[in-house]
Amino acid sequence: MKQLILTISALTMLSLGALSQNPVICRLGFTYDISRSLNWGKGKPVVTKIYPYSPAEKAGVKLFDIIEAIEGISTAEMTPPELTAMMNPDGKNAVILRLRSLSDTARMVTVAKDCKRTDAISEDQLAIAFSMYSPENTSERVFICPFKTGITADTVDLSRFTYFAFAPVDEANARLETVINAAIEKEFKKKGLSFRAYNPDVVIETFYSYNRNPNYRKSSIAAKNKQSVYRYDFALSRMESFPFLEQGVPESEAEYLLQLGLRLVDKRIKPGRILWEAEANELLSAPFRLETYAQSHIPLLCMQFPYVKYTRNVQFLVSMKSFNYTGISYDINNLSTVMSVDLNSPAHAAGIRIRDVIEKIDNQSLEHTAEEFTAAYKQFIANTMPLRDEATVFTDANGFKQCMHWDKLKYVQVLDAIQNPYNMTAFAYLYKFAPYMSPSGTNSCTLNVRRGRTRSEVMIRPAIHTETTVEIK
Repeated sequence: MKQLILTISALTMLSLGALSQNPVICRLGFTYDISRSLNWGKGKPVVTKIYPYSPAEKAGVKLFDIIEAIEGISTAEMTPPELTAMMNPDGKNAVILRLRSLSDTARMVTVAKDCKRTDAISEDQLAIAFSMYSPENTSERVFICPFKTGITADTVDLSRFTYFAFAPVDEANARLETVINAAIEKEFKKKGLSFRAYNPDVVIETFYSYNRNPNYRKSSIAAKNKQSVYRYDFALSRMESFPFLEQGVPESEAEYLLQLGLRLVDKRIKPGRILWEAEANELLSAPFRLETYAQSHIPLLCMQFPYVKYTRNVQFLVSMKSFNYTGISYDINNLSTVMSVDLNSPAHAAGIRIRDVIEKIDNQSLEHTAEEFTAAYKQFIANTMPLRDEATVFTDANGFKQCMHWDKLKYVQVLDAIQNPYNMTAFAYLYKFAPYMSPSGTNSCTLNVRRGRTRSEVMIRPAIHTETTVEIK
């Protein structure tokens, strides 16, 4: 069960926060790199991830924004410790950032600080910690795409290129190229560029091929025994199985070969110069349409524009979460104690307050230690493996290889396991909207609350928070 421990590490790792000298940690809701790119924010912080529902998202911070200044002070000469300090100024509830992107030469945003105690654990974090209650709704997965991504070696600021057009369409493949170009246009418009057929700054050229592999070995043992390859399909907004061979498999194992690429060609400053390009080369075990590949993979191919981190075999992390949000954060050292309650949340509206003790949720006790919850959760997963659908098996981002959805024919047994007090499944309320948790479809939670010497029963109707992020790992 060594790999399983990683799956539930959120419970044990977060307890380390109680050892911090500062009991409160403030976050803005994004991560950043110090750019080494000659073409995008050299020496300055570049936003690499924005957390859903965070102050950064609400303030309008965008992926790959360059942070030019913090509180009016240029970031160009700041050391990493100085950047960290400036992102969390003492005595202020918000931070003023000057940002630059492909669509804006400069804009000012004010990002509120989200401050919580280091020994508090939120429902967002608990959803990941207890994801095997409902892997259909919450999971973190990693996948690799065989992409090659390149960028010009010239020192040129890509924000100087605003308008794009496409190279002339090959009439023999007009339908395919129309689909490819439409997918590319959608992605570059989201990044802040604008389409202009006349006098563009850059022209986008595409190239593609799809053929049977002349060197394919029909007796391939590896191809027969291959595992399913899962990737996030932007066209369907979910993880999908594709007939691709895994990384490291010889090309002779592939029955089909597929290539799709695009390049941005300078038309304004140095005509003919390739500014940026991305190319996919796939090995396939079964037929697959280029049109379908373009719709599902062009968003992934374009993700490293304008900020290139990896030139080969790009690794993606996809986090998908749907969970019940009440607004309660719990004390990691005493999970029955309410550490905070978000204002205007369902729990706050129901009268839950800081330092309330939640003795039970839906008749499941919360008065256990994190270690006891962890042990019971591990045992629950082991005991319920026969109730899961082996056809849905996948490996999560922590390397646990036996993640599976529930067998739809065994929902009654799943509910029995959830309701068994021995399994300590109080936090299964996070997924009570699922049919195997609540066959009636009722999504409400009953909390037994103690405040001082007074006990009460409180019903909360949670809001379902749904979020999906796909990022370069």
